[in-house]
Amino acid sequence: MLASDLSSLRRPIIGAPMAGGPSTPELVAAVTNAGGLGFLAGGYKSPDHLAQQISATRTLTGGPVGVNLFVVSADDADGKELEAYRQELQVEADRHGVELGRPRWDDDAWEGKLDVVRAAKPEMVSFTFGCPAAAILRDLDELGILTAVTVTDAAEARTAAGNGAQVLVVQGPGAGGHRATFDPAAEPGTHPLTELLATIRTMTDLPLIAGGGISTRHLATEILGAGAAAVHVGTALLLADEAGTTPAHRSALRDPQFTETSVTRAFTGRPARSLRNRFMDDHPTTAHAYPHIHHMTSPLRAAAAVRNDVQALHLWAGTGYRHIRQGSAADIVAALTP
Repeated sequence: MLASDLSSLRRPIIGAPMAGGPSTPELVAAVTNAGGLGFLAGGYKSPDHLAQQISATRTLTGGPVGVNLFVVSADDADGKELEAYRQELQVEADRHGVELGRPRWDDDAWEGKLDVVRAAKPEMVSFTFGCPAAAILRDLDELGILTAVTVTDAAEARTAAGNGAQVLVVQGPGAGGHRATFDPAAEPGTHPLTELLATIRTMTDLPLIAGGGISTRHLATEILGAGAAAVHVGTALLLADEAGTTPAHRSALRDPQFTETSVTRAFTGRPARSLRNRFMDDHPTTAHAYPHIHHMTSPLRAAAAVRNDVQALHLWAGTGYRHIRQGSAADIVAALTP
């Protein structure tokens, strides 16, 4: 049984959901078996695939399992901006010998995935990129599923609490991958995670999970001391034996040619933190069109991964990437635990 305040966890470590491959059933189960709580990433999967992954995870652990879903904003993309970016990307497509994907909006199979979690009843479901309607959160609560919403500022936290979220996942500016801002056109905040935690704590008594750049025991201790019930770690698990991180991504995380991370919209149209590379530098200004640009660049990114072209690949990483380690997820979780 997962306590609503997360006190039932032996270790206050949450394995962040990492869409696109890294969050395998093996990784999720390993984090849970190590005393934390592992999360499956529902993003980009079909409902059937998500259901299969939940089932596979259940065979690997008897502990609690989390699932994350995307809340995709309504379609407000600027067609002229998208066409301009498509023309800009044609050079990349020619270089890799692929056709650009069709820019389009979809809701990431929202209703189908809600049906999956209602049926599978994972112990916890979190939401990213927005907050579900109060009726949806209430429905999941009545099924005995703990609900969480990822927030990046006080206004988002107020909305999530008001709609009935039972836990808030507070994402700081150092997080790798996509920033969870509700408004895809907004520039993500830069307030340090400890300050963000303190601000949100003044407005709610809900349990707070906090993440963004946490890759050492020292940082985990600091964030827990600042009022978090648990810490959210993703980049710290990218080199875990059980992670589905691609070989190109794994090699880049250990490559000394990469000296910094930066936030970019170039790969998907949403702000996301990656190891800084040529693609990001060549495409510094991008429309806020998600998931349109995600679909458009998908063939480019797939081709770059096959060719191990790390200068054209999205290399999601938080600011603490230099401190991450290889090995089993159990050892990584233990090393992070205060």
